[in-house]
Amino acid sequence: MIFEYNFRNYNFRLILYMVALSILGVLVIRSATNMDESMVNRQIFGVVIGLTAAIGLSLLDYHRILSMGWLVYAGCLVLLAAVFLWGNNVNNAKRWIVLPGIGQIQPSEFVKIGLIVFFSWYFMKYQEKLNQPSTVAAAAALFAVPAYLVYAQPNLSTSLVMVVIVAGIVFASGISYRWIAGTLAVVIPVGATFIYLLMNGMIPFIKEYQAGRILAWINPEKYEQSYYQQANSITAIGSGQLTGKGLYNTTIASVKNGNFLSEEQTDFIFAVIGEELGFVGCMIVIILFLLIVYECLLTAARAKDLGGRLICAGMATLIAFQGFANIAVATGVFPNTGLPLPFISFGSSSLISIFLGMGVVLNVGLQREKRH
Repeated sequence: MIFEYNFRNYNFRLILYMVALSILGVLVIRSATNMDESMVNRQIFGVVIGLTAAIGLSLLDYHRILSMGWLVYAGCLVLLAAVFLWGNNVNNAKRWIVLPGIGQIQPSEFVKIGLIVFFSWYFMKYQEKLNQPSTVAAAAALFAVPAYLVYAQPNLSTSLVMVVIVAGIVFASGISYRWIAGTLAVVIPVGATFIYLLMNGMIPFIKEYQAGRILAWINPEKYEQSYYQQANSITAIGSGQLTGKGLYNTTIASVKNGNFLSEEQTDFIFAVIGEELGFVGCMIVIILFLLIVYECLLTAARAKDLGGRLICAGMATLIAFQGFANIAVATGVFPNTGLPLPFISFGSSSLISIFLGMGVVLNVGLQREKRH
């Protein structure tokens, strides 16, 4: 099967963009962790494993992966159930499990990729019945189970990412605009009601610390303590000016060196990029993300079937939204969510899972339609 591919269709540009972001991530993590070699080596290991897996998957016919849709879905549920049964409790949250010989992983990161595969298969299989209420209701029920298991960890931010991913897949599937309009007619008033209840002290369905982050974003002056990290992040980015203070700088006038940021190697890594590499470094990162999303959407447009198109659309949605959300948190545009920056933030689970998804996208590109 491998030698039947036309390797002139292989998207080496996509590989180049991913490697560039990953190398930049390793360099910035080394600075953010004060040259903690153990963390740097773990990130390098994650890049090597992820890139190798991506290249391997790029040579495997994506139709074989789609044909295992139900198995992939079942695997997602097993991983999420394992978190509740054997997960490590860190800061009153169960999000990680330890696998023998592998170490600690965060299953929800792999579940995001699993849901992209499953719903790509689902909407391809039922594309003739796409607008029937039974098809939409079944999809909603199938999504609700893993989404609730992630939300209950608790992990509100990742469950919201899952909502956006599946919404992107549904939109790309060609569903009727009547369904889209109907959904918006429900979501907008519900969202407005949620914010009203939140601002009046009636916290609906979320933890107190999650409500605090949202309230601090809405009214930073009133909830100054909860907004502290984001305020420092904005200061760090602004202080980098055009070209930054340089990687590994030891200046006292540094937000990072003064320990004014927490989780700077993950949640607020964009603040480190802004401070040390400046506006130029920030723009390079943003442009690389835009190029990856563009290549995913271009591959989707050229895919030879709906399943391939939805896989690419799902990965484009994941990278675009999660990348935007991380940067938006660091710049105060979004409330603090705790989402990693794809390819850059420290964390093997996020890194490897993104590479796995991109490996499937590369195979879709290898089998694209011929253009005359």
